[in-house]
Amino acid sequence: MTIKPQDLSGLKTYSLYDRHSKVTVENFGTPLKENSTLRSFMASLPDQLLGHDFPELVRRLAKAHRDGRPIIVGMGAHVIKVGLNPLLIDLMERSIITGLAMNGACIIHDAEIAMAGSTSEEVGDVLGDGAFGAAKETAEVLNAAIAQGARENIGMGQAVGEYLLRMDFPYNDKSLLATAAKLGIPVTVHVAMGTDIIHIHPSASGADIGQTSHHDFRLFCTEVADLQGGAYLNIGSAVLLPEVFLKALTLVRNLGNKVDNFTTANFDFMKQYRPLANVVNRPTAGGGKGYHVTGHHELMIPLLAASLLDELSESC
Repeated sequence: MTIKPQDLSGLKTYSLYDRHSKVTVENFGTPLKENSTLRSFMASLPDQLLGHDFPELVRRLAKAHRDGRPIIVGMGAHVIKVGLNPLLIDLMERSIITGLAMNGACIIHDAEIAMAGSTSEEVGDVLGDGAFGAAKETAEVLNAAIAQGARENIGMGQAVGEYLLRMDFPYNDKSLLATAAKLGIPVTVHVAMGTDIIHIHPSASGADIGQTSHHDFRLFCTEVADLQGGAYLNIGSAVLLPEVFLKALTLVRNLGNKVDNFTTANFDFMKQYRPLANVVNRPTAGGGKGYHVTGHHELMIPLLAASLLDELSESC
């Protein structure tokens, strides 16, 4: 061996007490006392990373609502399958959520909940014999609703919601689409052809699906054009809705709408490229702020809803 260990005696040092540090004891979390409230829990969080960002996001959403600005929720179907419809419905009824944007799977699971009070078949049990997605009533109801929507020249979200109400299904009170139709809240459905089980049924019409979903894209653009000072939350859509949101945003800016200061947030199990780029970072690069919240929807969305209601009650 011809090389020797480095001599460290010449290292230039500085004082710890003069150095800038990113973490101080003032940032630490505090233990909760017995019988603590949600507000004290939020105040107890360490002032670091999501412990800082989550309360800030809640405050920004509360301000948007107090200022009468829109809060739009884009969502994937997993949000429905983990049982969060009642929480979203409550926020809709309080006029906090002003619009929903869904992928095609959402209308399937939401309609099955309305019809039967249950949804989400076990794919592994039925895929082998080709039975996956062959539920008769699901396809009949949704494809009929979409066809009706095409005839009436309305969007898919409105068409399905109104159809569920007309059919007076027993669990309509648990349906996002039926509730939105009753409240007059816009729901837009953004479909990728071939991704949803109702597309394999003979009652599916590509023309009707395309017409009603494109109508909804244009309606969504109208909502995004009014997003200044508001918020867009993407919950559980990793590809489709982040792409739709970015296209809608660039369109309305191209048409001269000022949408450069608003709040965005992405809620998902992991960090993924498109939600981070197309929801959190790019849209707010010129103003506003974007947030990413990693965690299970069945925990994080109830926490968000409860914290937001608590924040709004404080300001009343």
